[in-house]
Amino acid sequence: MDGFTHLNENGQANMVDVTGKAETARYARAEGRITVNAAVFTAITEGSAAKGDVLATARIAGIMAAKKTPELIPLCHTLLLNKVSVDFRFEEEKKAVICVCEVRLTGKTGAEMEAMTGVSVALLTIYDMCKAMDKGMVIGNIRLLEKDGGKSGHFLAE
Repeated sequence: MDGFTHLNENGQANMVDVTGKAETARYARAEGRITVNAAVFTAITEGSAAKGDVLATARIAGIMAAKKTPELIPLCHTLLLNKVSVDFRFEEEKKAVICVCEVRLTGKTGAEMEAMTGVSVALLTIYDMCKAMDKGMVIGNIRLLEKDGGKSGHFLAE
């Protein structure tokens, strides 16, 4: 079972025991994207969507989701998050909205799943708010960009 810390010696699901780990500053940054049609892209970038400010709503949803990660992902530890930010940028030629979520905390574990959960729910919120204009939106490329802290140290995606 080497490498699979969420499995016990019998191969059963197991919450990792972090009792003996030292608290360290932890940071994670994740991103994902949603590709939309031209009408949705314009509504989002101009703030003219019928349901209201899409990005403001998605930002709040992403922050809330990061805070609720252990309720959504089995075996994740409950963490006291010091900072969660959700930001967006646009790729006009591809009609894509890129979401980036950053999470900071001091703890014995965590930050990566919180950042990726924040991105995922922010993008799902964009879909929900714009689905009347485009049911063919595509969410994808959700990934960890960077993490720091803990035993494994610094990671930076290529």
